Amino acid sequence: MRQIVLDTETTGLDPKEGHRIIEIGCVEMVNRRLTGNTFHVYINPQRLVEQEAIEVHGITNEYLADKPVFSSVAKEFIEFISGAQLVIHNAPFDIGFMDHEFSRLSGLAVKESAKMCTVLDTLDLARQIHPGQKNNLDALCRRYGIDNSHREKHGALLDAEILADVYLMMTGGQTDLNLSGKANTEGGRQVETIRRLPTNRKPLKVVMATADELEQHERRLDIVAEKGGACLWRQ
Repeated sequence: MRQIVLDTETTGLDPKEGHRIIEIGCVEMVNRRLTGNTFHVYINPQRLVEQEAIEVHGITNEYLADKPVFSSVAKEFIEFISGAQLVIHNAPFDIGFMDHEFSRLSGLAVKESAKMCTVLDTLDLARQIHPGQKNNLDALCRRYGIDNSHREKHGALLDAEILADVYLMMTGGQTDLNLSGKANTEGGRQVETIRRLPTNRKPLKVVMATADELEQHERRLDIVAEKGGACLWRQ
């Protein structure tokens, strides 16, 4: 399965009021493994970013002035997400903006995200798993022991990377996994933190058993079979 964990930042809250996407961040997973492939772009929205939005993500009008417009990055973006399952927190928000941007493109046959991809909303998923609790991204990071201390403001690529960790923890059946040796507490309960290993790390060394070791192993299994009548390791 190919999944794209996706997040966007925008000029405001409602595309129907003319608000636009200003940042897209995507990370790719294949069979629940991060591949290291990403798509990240800042976009000139051709309109002003509202001050309330700037206070959330810190992306200013001056910073976006020399960035490409959506139509110039749309082809690469569509190719990156097509055929994948999109994993998005509060998907209707991002999908609404994406479909609004697609609708503005001329010559595009398909202008709806749902016809290019399937969509999984991790906010809906979190509400099913943790009913009646806070389920925003920060709350889920605390719940699953994921370090997001470097998240001072919203950012599409950073939030997509964090959401990938949250999604894997939510759907993996493990919430007390310690890969970093550090721990924090939530509600008086110790929660182990998870640290994602870099995708470009060297592969683990595989040590194969020698012929002599295999022979000794078989002799041991013979003893087990003689005592118990059947050896599970040989079934």
